[in-house]
Amino acid sequence: MTVPAETADLIQGDRVELTVGAPAHGGHCVARIGGPHGRVVFVRHALPGERVTAEITELHRGYLRADAVEIHEASPDRVEPPCPHARPGACGGCDLQHVAGDAQLRWKGSVVREQLERMAGLFLDVRVEALPPASGDTLLGWRSRIRYAVDAAGRPGLLQHRSHQVVPIDRCRIAHPAIQELDLLTHEWPDADAVQAVATTGGDVAVLARPAGSRAPESGDDLGEPMSGGLVRLSGPGEVVENAGGRAFHVPPEGFWQVHPAAAETLTDAVLEMLRPAPGEASWDLYGGAGLFAAALAERTGARTTVVESSPLGVAAARRNLADLPHVEVVAAKVDVALSRRRIAGPVDLVVLDPPRAGAGARVVRAVAAARPRAIAYVACDPAALARDIKTFASVGWRADRIRAFDCFPMTQHVECVALLLPED
Repeated sequence: MTVPAETADLIQGDRVELTVGAPAHGGHCVARIGGPHGRVVFVRHALPGERVTAEITELHRGYLRADAVEIHEASPDRVEPPCPHARPGACGGCDLQHVAGDAQLRWKGSVVREQLERMAGLFLDVRVEALPPASGDTLLGWRSRIRYAVDAAGRPGLLQHRSHQVVPIDRCRIAHPAIQELDLLTHEWPDADAVQAVATTGGDVAVLARPAGSRAPESGDDLGEPMSGGLVRLSGPGEVVENAGGRAFHVPPEGFWQVHPAAAETLTDAVLEMLRPAPGEASWDLYGGAGLFAAALAERTGARTTVVESSPLGVAAARRNLADLPHVEVVAAKVDVALSRRRIAGPVDLVVLDPPRAGAGARVVRAVAAARPRAIAYVACDPAALARDIKTFASVGWRADRIRAFDCFPMTQHVECVALLLPED
């Protein structure tokens, strides 16, 4: 039932007619009920400027969530989603399949700029750059790591938006072609809670499963987040190869690596272009994973390079991948602990920060700033966390000199940024 937009006592399932505003962080657009100062509604499956009928999906104090279920006045940037599962009430993995490719870049750029302006008081004209296509299509066939959830009946699929509900699918259109070719979705998995597939730039394909009953399925998406907890390898090698920067990196299939095949190389090039490492400069690679950025820095500086990583899988991979480079040390510790307990020591010239989605946090930011490096490259998979940490850097005398943004996750709301931070003096 469609109810007047001014109605105060809305319930889940009610439908209201709205004019949609600007995109916001999280894969939705902002609309308001009752005029410019009315109740905020975060609307998925919509585009700025559209007039839609939206179905209320969640009620919260101060705001609502909704899906656009009817489009009355469509944006010129609207396209037909290539996947039949990318629609209200179905798969929640793709936020932007209804948005044309160039408009997706503009959407993400506006979100990055808004987060930086609102949270850090920083006004930069950030433009999102597309990555080279992974499989002949810039938007599809790029996702090299995918986790299928398994429901109580043993059926695999992907999760609804903000839900544990498993949606059975025929195939994932953004998955790497080698993953789409696997026979994972056509039969049941009664003994598994989740199944993960990996296809690497080195040509390896591996499949892992998490045994049933080990833990509940994670809500939301899993982009960039390795699957943990008692994994069983079903096929493929126990160690896979990823290629970037002219080097082969060996990582366990359940370990962390960039999801887009071109992302590791693209981000490494951006970090090197910003830092401009010189021979003899000492460097830290914090949250260093398998050693991607450390390798690039060490090859160019020939000097002391320290990696800090807390994951045992990442530590083991980094030590193997960097074994041929002199003056490289891999420290197994949480970054905040390593800095506060002086597990790593200065002086240091260059720092790469590549924290998880929550960001580095004030404690790490202040400790890194206190080490007085020449420059910091901050690699961020969440613009809100980046903005928060930039604000903290500013409070201790550092400025964001420039920021580049990359579409490492086409069809989704996610965007990767690389920021160059320099001391004010």
